[in-house]
Formats: sequence, structure tokens, C-alpha cells
Amino acid sequence: MSFKQAFDRWSSHDSLEAIWKDELTEKQSDSKWMEDAFYKDLEFGTGGMRGIIGAGTNRMNTYTVRKASLGLANFVKRAGNDAGQRGIVIAYDSRRMSLSFAKEAAVTFAKNDIQTYLYEQPRTTPQLSFSIRELDAFAGVVITASHNPPMYNGYKVYGQDGAQLNLENAEQVIRFVSEVGDELLVEAGDFESLEASGKVKWIGKEMDDRYAQQVLSIRLQPEVATTTKLTVVFSPLHGASGSTVERILTDANYTNVHFVKEQMEPNGEFPTLASPNPEEESAFEAAKALGNEVSAQLLVTADPDGDRMGIAVKNGHDYTLLNGNQTGALLLEYFLSQRKEAGEMPANGRVFKTIVTSDLGRVIAEYHGASTEDVLTGFKFIGEKIETYNQSKEFTFLFGYEESYGYLIRDFARDKDAVQAVLGIIEAAAYYDTQGKSLLDVLNGLYERHGYYLETLLSETKQGADGAREISRMLQQLRRDVWTSIAGIPVSYMEDYQTQKRIFTDGRAAEVLTLPKSNVIKYFLQDGSWICVRPSGTEPKVKYYVGVFSDTAQESKDKMERLSSEVLAKMSAL
Repeated sequence: MSFKQAFDRWSSHDSLEAIWKDELTEKQSDSKWMEDAFYKDLEFGTGGMRGIIGAGTNRMNTYTVRKASLGLANFVKRAGNDAGQRGIVIAYDSRRMSLSFAKEAAVTFAKNDIQTYLYEQPRTTPQLSFSIRELDAFAGVVITASHNPPMYNGYKVYGQDGAQLNLENAEQVIRFVSEVGDELLVEAGDFESLEASGKVKWIGKEMDDRYAQQVLSIRLQPEVATTTKLTVVFSPLHGASGSTVERILTDANYTNVHFVKEQMEPNGEFPTLASPNPEEESAFEAAKALGNEVSAQLLVTADPDGDRMGIAVKNGHDYTLLNGNQTGALLLEYFLSQRKEAGEMPANGRVFKTIVTSDLGRVIAEYHGASTEDVLTGFKFIGEKIETYNQSKEFTFLFGYEESYGYLIRDFARDKDAVQAVLGIIEAAAYYDTQGKSLLDVLNGLYERHGYYLETLLSETKQGADGAREISRMLQQLRRDVWTSIAGIPVSYMEDYQTQKRIFTDGRAAEVLTLPKSNVIKYFLQDGSWICVRPSGTEPKVKYYVGVFSDTAQESKDKMERLSSEVLAKMSAL
């Protein structure tokens, strides 16, 4: 079916909701918009789906949410009556239509005789993960588009272990969603009657209390809350974590934390922000203003669904933003050193990070007597490893993180948890403050001890159908024409996770990789540097990760500049 035929099918649908009908009428003469909205179905991938809110098969709307929910419902039903009785938990963030989409999902599940639990108010993604395990549910859904602009929303699916669906189950759900067929024909239902029947149950304060109790359990030095002179500013960036973080920090006895009031209220329009992304400096503008006013040493922000955290540390008269690798290194150093000093480091302790995360974490873990395992990009793979090793007892989980500002300190949640990370980084900063050190002092000490690891992320945005085709073409060509050197530094080998091969540049036979298939290519250079290329799974971008290592900060900076320029030039020439 062509995109024009799909547009006509929607336009002629008798019971199309007015909000979507009006958009179709407004855009009917815009062929470019029409193609992007209807040239394909919104992709339901291994982590769910995410897209622009609007009319069309390639958009987040009532009908695509119903289709995804019916597919997930059929997956649960196939697992048997017990799975349906255990049910599905639904959480949602503060975005446009999040509650509406959550209710549509709840109705679809409940109509299919699946017990459904729905949060009364916006709650974080990690609390959803925790709630699945706490309620012994079979699955979970969170309506969120994380840090994307306001016009986006999404639908993420979790398994009974509280982690995002593993690849095997995700492929089954994808198949069930595809088999639903016409999204316009998925029957609607009456929320109130299903609520009255008990098939939809609200959850709220009791689950909030249970989750808060678990978060408070991560503390290793709780007494520093009352002995530190540290002043902190926190903002949830209009997202779902504000009330939860405020309650937990109060319970932890941190009295010198100031909250950015205008950003504490959940608001999917993000009215005070250029972007609700804690990776970006603009997300800290209000926090910086308040920080200067109260002389704060530490600024902390969480993204809208409360799974990622960013920090900025006072440095002279300004604040220095730390990236995800640096913050992860600080959390790792604090929690491992404290456990080691207390004699609580397990002999089989293991740290997990993704293949695009700094190797500084590996050497910190090794220094404290722990091993490290790399997984593919995506916290779902860390969650999967936690479950595997909890069953086998081969390794004990110590810490998991990824460069994109996601951290997990304890595994009562099985996804990155900004609420844990906020409490953890404040405790770490408070502890070091009592020793006369800032987090920057600690970070510089890590560089002096282990070497200057430096990483950066470059990206190119490729919008719409044409952009998707361009990204696919670039990766295909990169596979065909293997680079042998970058910025004058010889390549040792290239790992292609799609073909699951390690390809050497010296003529040796290729080796088989054991990680799951993924559309990712990583180059390893002879000097220890590396470059990784992959399409974003959540945004219309192709991403280039670059990592370098040298004995001095200046050497690493110079090398990073050369490699980054060369990578951009090489990719542009494809």
C-alpha cells in the first residue's frame, strides 16, 4: 500500500477521532508530510516504539497505541492464564497525551482479560521496572519518549524480570504486533466499566513507599547527610521524578538541597527548557541560576522519565558539566571503594557497561578487585545479564552504566535509575566534601591514577524517510569499505555486530563475535583508541562515538580533535 493509499484509508475512516481527522484535513495538500506520516508503520522494535505524536501509521496516536497494546496482549495470552492473571503494569511520564495513551493501553489489556495496574500519577521508568517485580506482574509498559522534544512520545515494554524485553521475547511481541494488521480496526473500550470491574486497578502511594524504601537502601554513608556542608540544586526538568526525589532526599536527611521550583511540576511542554535533556548545557540554565543564588557546589538534573541523570560541579565562578562517562566513573569509584573498605566486595563482583562506554570504568573496577563485562548499547542488555547471573550465581552485580547518562546502583530496578543515581551522587559528593574534596578533585585523581580517558559523541541528524534510507546506505558502505587507518593511526581490527565478525586489517582470518546481532560497527586502533558507529534507536540520527587514552590530558585532547575531524570527514565522504 502506498503512503497516499494509507492516507486515504485513514481519511475515509468513519470513526476517526476528531484530533487526528483535523490534522489530516490540515495536511492533505502537504505531500512531504503525508509521505513521512504514512510511508511505513511506526516501527515497533526490540525496545518498543517512539515517534512524533500525530495522525498516521508512522506516528504515535490512539490507533498505533491500541495496535501495539493488542500485540502485547496476545503475547501475554499465549503465555497462559497465569500470565494474564499476573498482569501488566503501566506507568507514564509528563508528556503530551501520556495519560491518554496509558489509558488506551490499559483498556486494550483489560478487554483481553489481562489484569492491569495503572499509576495514578506520572512516575519514573525505573519505578515501573521495580513495580513489575514487586507486583509479580508478567510485563510492564511505560509511556515516555525520554528526553525527546515535546512533539514526541513512546511506548516501552518490559518483561517479568523488570528489564526491557530480551531479544527473543521482543521478536515475539514484534511479530504479534505485526499480525494485528489494520490499526484502525482495533476495538476501543470503556475505561470506567473496566475500572469498575477490577480489571484495571490504580496504584499509587503504597508502591511509592516501597520504591522509596529500596532507594534509601543504597546508602553506604548515610551519616554524611548531617555532617556535610554541601549545597545541592536539583531539577527533574518538568518530568516525573520531582516528587519522588524530593521525598527521598528529605527522608535521607539532606536539608541543604534546593529545588528548581518552576521545573518541579510535571509539564510535557517543557516550558522553561530549550531541551529536557540532561546531556545538554541548556538544561542546566535554571539550575545554574539557583545554584549561583544559594552558592551550590553541585547541580543535578534528571530527564523527564527519570532514568537518566546529569550533573554540574562548581568550578571557580562557574559550573563544569560532567558527561555520562565521568559521572559513571565517580559513582563507580565511590561505591566500589566504600564496599572494599568495609570488606564487602564479593570475590565474583562484576561491573557492566556498554561497548560505547569509557574504558575508564574497566580500570577502576579492576583496581578495586572487580571484573567488567561489555554489552551492546541499550540498558536492556545489562538487565538481561543481571537476571542471568542472579540465576547462575556466577557473578554478583556491583554496578551498571552507559555513557548516555544511565546508571544502576542496586538491581531492585532492572533499568537505569536516575532516582538511585541522584541519591548516590549526592552521597558521594557529601562524603568527599567532608574530606575537603570536590567531585572534580576526585575525577582528576582518577585520571592521574589510571590515565586520561576521553570520549566524545558526534552525530548527524537525518530526518524522515530520506534520512532513514541515507543512514542505512552509510552503514552498508562502511561495512564494504573497511578503514585501515584513521587520522594516521593504524586500525587493528573492526567489529561488525550485525554480521557478528571481527575483521583484522593484517590479513588474519575473521573471528566470530558472541554478542547479539546489532547494526553497529566498532573500530579498534593500535594506540588503544576506538570509534563506534551506529544509528540511534530513538532519534533520526547516526551516531559516532570516539574514545582515546593517553598519559596526559593534552595528549588526549589533541588526539580526540584529530580523530573526531577525521571520522566526520570520512563519514561525509561515504
